[in-house]
Amino acid sequence: MPTRRDMLKAMAAAGIGTLAPVGALMAKASTDSRLVVVVLRGGLDGLSVVPPTGERDYYRARPNIAVPKPGARRGALDLGGGFGLHPGLAPLLPLYRELSLLPIQAVGLQARTRSHFDAQDILENGTSRPRGAHDGWLNRSLAAIGGSGRLGLSVGHGVPLIIRGPAPIRTWEPSFLPRADTGFLDRLAVLYQGDPLFAKALKAARISALAGPDGMGRSAKRAAPGNAGKVLARAMGKLLVQEAGPRIAVIEVGGWDTHVAQAGTLGQLLPKLAEGLMTLKEALGPVWDRTAIVAVSEFGRTVAENGGRGTDHGTAGMVLLLGGAVAGGRVAGRWPGLSKRALFEDRDLMPTTDIRSVFKGILRDHFEISEARLEDRIFPGSRKAPAMAGLIRKG
Repeated sequence: MPTRRDMLKAMAAAGIGTLAPVGALMAKASTDSRLVVVVLRGGLDGLSVVPPTGERDYYRARPNIAVPKPGARRGALDLGGGFGLHPGLAPLLPLYRELSLLPIQAVGLQARTRSHFDAQDILENGTSRPRGAHDGWLNRSLAAIGGSGRLGLSVGHGVPLIIRGPAPIRTWEPSFLPRADTGFLDRLAVLYQGDPLFAKALKAARISALAGPDGMGRSAKRAAPGNAGKVLARAMGKLLVQEAGPRIAVIEVGGWDTHVAQAGTLGQLLPKLAEGLMTLKEALGPVWDRTAIVAVSEFGRTVAENGGRGTDHGTAGMVLLLGGAVAGGRVAGRWPGLSKRALFEDRDLMPTTDIRSVFKGILRDHFEISEARLEDRIFPGSRKAPAMAGLIRKG
């Protein structure tokens, strides 16, 4: 059995900081499957990520910011069936051809809200309303997959609601991120109070956080390096690949609220997202074939562009599902079209798939969680959102 020193060496080799308790690395899972959730905060425009290049109404509604058709300069990458992939996501195209990338269009929350705060709360708590639960559906899923130890992982600054709850988790963030405030460190102290080594380290960190005139220490103003996404993705993969490591992980990526200059903003952000996802794939190595990664946002955006050459808060969006365990190579979901009569409230892409159906389909077929448990405990009140079939490869 690995010793504490062995675990410290492994963490150092992976570039993993000491916020994750070493004892937690000795987790034992009842499954060898992995799930990573990437929360894209701000309302990602799914009509730019997977543009409906076969729809004339798409180009009429967005004369300045529509992704050009395949074959045009900076045009979409052809996925077939009247859809394309944003050119900024070109590194993911081989995954589509290998049947490991599955975009799902016209996905939305059951609650129709354009509030970031309410929509993110619903997305993460797994119910049909804001503040419908005090824990997250990923945390409730940890209890369902069985095993012992800390099988959940949150990468980055803070612990998002989606993975908070009674099931123990571990956290990791690199030293270059802005220093955590004392409240966050206080919560970590409670979480890790059983480990003397890390309790001592956290005590020192709390004292350091109080240093400086703003109570945040000098490093709070230090900017993250340009490869921050790659560093986070690589560290996540190094932890997930361990036999005694976590099975479910979450990471947050902000900046997707594109009210102004959307084409330029997405042209910068999407290549970074693709780079991070491909770095994660590389780091997962031998467990890639047993991994599903789902990238989600709280809502989509308006079909028509606004006066600032951006889009406003919308309703239905899209989900990117990828991984060696994914049954990809197609665009899934029921496409409602973009004609005026097909829109939601005359402005948004009509949601045709409850996002909980996507989550339930992954959890049922990837972790063999029963539909009864999915409906009663993990996504309470979701009987009208049946698990989506065909998302995970059989066998």
